[in-house]
Amino acid sequence: MVLLGAIDQGTSSSRFLVFEADTGELVVSHQIEVRQLFPEAGWVEMDAMELYNTVVECIEKACEELESIGIGMEEVKAIGIANQRETAVAWDKVTGRPLCHAIVWLDTRTSELAQEYIDKTPTKNKDYFKAKTGLPIHPYFSALKFRWMLNNVDAVQEAYRNGTLMFGTVDTWLIWKLTGVYATDVTNASRTLLLDLHKRKWSSQLCDFFDLPLEVFPDILSSAEVFGYIKSGPMRGTAISGCLGDQQAALVGHSCLSVGDTKSTYGTGTFMLCNIGTKPVLSKTGLLTTVGFQFGSAAPMCYAFEGSGSIGGNVVRFLRDNLGLIKDAKEIEELARGVEDTAGVYFVPCFTGLYTPYWDPTARGTICGLTQYSSKAHLARAALKAVAFQTAEMLDAVEHDMDNLKITTLKIDGGMSANQLFNQMQSDTIGRAIVCSTMPEISGWGAAVAAGIGAQIISLDQFTQHSSPSLLHYSPQLSEKERSEEMTSWKKAVARALKWASDE
Repeated sequence: MVLLGAIDQGTSSSRFLVFEADTGELVVSHQIEVRQLFPEAGWVEMDAMELYNTVVECIEKACEELESIGIGMEEVKAIGIANQRETAVAWDKVTGRPLCHAIVWLDTRTSELAQEYIDKTPTKNKDYFKAKTGLPIHPYFSALKFRWMLNNVDAVQEAYRNGTLMFGTVDTWLIWKLTGVYATDVTNASRTLLLDLHKRKWSSQLCDFFDLPLEVFPDILSSAEVFGYIKSGPMRGTAISGCLGDQQAALVGHSCLSVGDTKSTYGTGTFMLCNIGTKPVLSKTGLLTTVGFQFGSAAPMCYAFEGSGSIGGNVVRFLRDNLGLIKDAKEIEELARGVEDTAGVYFVPCFTGLYTPYWDPTARGTICGLTQYSSKAHLARAALKAVAFQTAEMLDAVEHDMDNLKITTLKIDGGMSANQLFNQMQSDTIGRAIVCSTMPEISGWGAAVAAGIGAQIISLDQFTQHSSPSLLHYSPQLSEKERSEEMTSWKKAVARALKWASDE
């Protein structure tokens, strides 16, 4: 038996999963929730030590489960990492301790800083560096988070003066803590706003522009090669040989290996990636151009268009934790089924701004169309529809940018895909077929595949010949007229949310 492990460190939880290499069958797993901290409005932080410690505990517990079913840890031949992206961590090389809380991808504290840097460009345009990075200047990406730390955290400034400062995304932090190697993979590097997409190197131009010290950033490796070996614990000596940002890991897990293959993951936010091949294409419609994967240092890089959405499972959490409309996230499906439609209610839950295609960090959540007839069931249904509308905008943008490309099927995963009503609403709203994998751990499986390829345990050909997991299919049931009318109303609601927190 050949087993592959995967660390999946996300915004809501840390997990360690063990898969059977040939079939993708999940053998054991362990999951621990992680806290998000909200010290000020718009700020979202996490304790980097908690992220590491929960990963270590998940590995230990999963290994205990392996032992309990008579499988030795030595059967796990390699481990991959899938991680929340853009989240910025600063730590000290000597102490190994974080210098402040990690600034999470959702955080908007750098909105004003982003505008300052936009104004510094010759054209005063957020897309000034997009030809090089594939990204706009925006608080979402890591560069501004690193700059904020250097501006505002005394311990970060002191570590820089002492030559002990280390900066990285969550993958780099975990790889360094587990193996002692200071490295990131190309997919995570492509989310920092500091990577030259064409050269696969940190851009000295971008580092100079943001006044960030190029020398403190980690080495950039491919998504599938040996990063290092775990130093301690039950997996001691096992190679970490795969690493992908969690959305790219889902792209791989769904076998989106050909141009036009498209997946959408519904986690805290919503992230749609479409494979666009080995040449980076720039979007004219607000999509990001990002690295999809690179299976080995000598292999070509595969690029993807990405629609990044701030609206996803966080809207369900908001209905539960902030409004108290439900006690458990699973209740939203039953509540929303209590009505046939939203009765004209449109909910734009952009709590930390809108991402694709608007890129407006000052947008704020709004509810439109309320009447005395409106009920919590209508609001619940409108919340689910909001995620669907957002995805529809992303898919339309991809087809606009890729002239002759028609996306006929969308592959989906993530927590919200367990909601069959949502899946049908999504199919209705996008006017396309949806395929939902019954494998719940698509990102983990993608990371495990990268690890298997990086450790030369499996080949890409072997992976593509694997038996596919069973799938649930959904087909659109709305007419084109109904769909068009709903999208028009959605865009009217979005217009009311845009620039809400700005001075304009």
